[in-house]
Amino acid sequence: MLIKTSVLWDLTTVKMSPCCWLALVALIPVTLGTNPGVEVRLTQTGLDYGRQLGIAAIQQKLKSIKIPDISGTQHVSPIGKVQYTLSNMQIVKVGLPQSAVGLVPGTGITLSINNAFISLHGNWRVKYLKIIKDSGSFDLNVNGLTISITIAIKSDGTGRPAVSAVSCGASIASVSIKFHGGASWLYNLFTKFIEKALRSALQKQICPLVVDAVSDLNPYLKTLNVEAQVDKYAEIEYSMVSSPTVSKSSIDLSLKGEFYSIGKHQEPPFSPIAFSLPPQVNNMLYMGMSAFTANSAAFVYDKAGALSLYVTDDMIPQSSPLRLNTKTFGAFIPQLTKLFPGLMMKLLVKTVKTPIVTFKPNNVTIQATGTVTAYAIQPNATLSPLFVLNLETSVSAQLFVSEMRLAGAVTLNKMSFTLGTSYVGQFQVGTLDNILQIVLKVVVIPKLNVQLAKGYPLPSIGKMKLVKTQLQVLKDYMLIGTDVQFTS
Repeated sequence: MLIKTSVLWDLTTVKMSPCCWLALVALIPVTLGTNPGVEVRLTQTGLDYGRQLGIAAIQQKLKSIKIPDISGTQHVSPIGKVQYTLSNMQIVKVGLPQSAVGLVPGTGITLSINNAFISLHGNWRVKYLKIIKDSGSFDLNVNGLTISITIAIKSDGTGRPAVSAVSCGASIASVSIKFHGGASWLYNLFTKFIEKALRSALQKQICPLVVDAVSDLNPYLKTLNVEAQVDKYAEIEYSMVSSPTVSKSSIDLSLKGEFYSIGKHQEPPFSPIAFSLPPQVNNMLYMGMSAFTANSAAFVYDKAGALSLYVTDDMIPQSSPLRLNTKTFGAFIPQLTKLFPGLMMKLLVKTVKTPIVTFKPNNVTIQATGTVTAYAIQPNATLSPLFVLNLETSVSAQLFVSEMRLAGAVTLNKMSFTLGTSYVGQFQVGTLDNILQIVLKVVVIPKLNVQLAKGYPLPSIGKMKLVKTQLQVLKDYMLIGTDVQFTS
């Protein structure tokens, strides 16, 4: 919605630039003490989905465990000293059947893994009684593996999220080894010594690998588009304005959500108003986008001179009885046909101040103040001004989310005209209402909606997809509730 209107009339004879606003996940503090334009809430449902992705990453990390060859000497009755070597040990299987994720208020999240197991295969060889050598293979099973890690969420200084492991602990309940080949029955007699050595070797590697899996998220998080270009006029900033707020039930992120002119960050003459998201938890993610974001877009496009459009006769459907010429308008302005007989006309529709976007429950309205300047097109293509009308108009906007884009459409609510300047004498402006309303409905608004239908990018990380999306307009902001999916 908001976006739509800010783009109300695009500009120059043939161009029309879209405005958009939005925002979504991200993190990291940037400017403390500033109200956000966008609020994002990650619920427990969203954390559970993230847990599934995280467990898969940790599982892959644990499969990369490398255990160096182990050698030693052990006394085995009745043989005596047995020299042994375990080599070529490789992980065969890693299972993480039970896991849970929780929130640590003020810090981040905690991930716990229980009843995990690791299966390993390797080779053994022994020497005893000084001359007897033997060899074979073995299977090692690690059961009751428990891992607990606390992860903090911070800023990397560029408006993007960064995560780090605050603490990690790992314990193994049991390790069992089974020798195969050779005199395996004999070597199974001293398995407890081998199991102890392998337990120690494995346990030392688990937490470092889990911490690495957490660190591996940071390059992925850097794909967050904290500055996203919308078009040749504008870009939108999605960096955070404060640290993430971690409570017992959610992680709340405050995003700037502000439009800027490309290459020039000029603040608008208004500021975002604080707002809070409702306590909804059915979706993974909630995004509250305030009217401030939409109004910052309107400010940027208005300052860029982008909210204007030349309307010519070829833009009017051929089936319409209305033609942009002095004959049609002369029926209501008698002097027109006398001063400029038989000429085609051109209208310039533009804003004269920044449109205002308002959110109310189930309703988004945009109020725009502009002018309509009429010209007669002379045979040599020069333009002769005819009159200037002051325009007050209101449109309603409806938004929808399409993939990772925000799209929408606007419809005309009402409009009113007053005479600003006339170069063809005085006339009753009201007689032109029907003609000008047709121009707005048939040309200006359809052109705007063509742009809005293309949608505008939402902030995203990696290959993120929104699913089961719902959109609700509330007082001063719009709420998007959605689930998410990530594809590799």
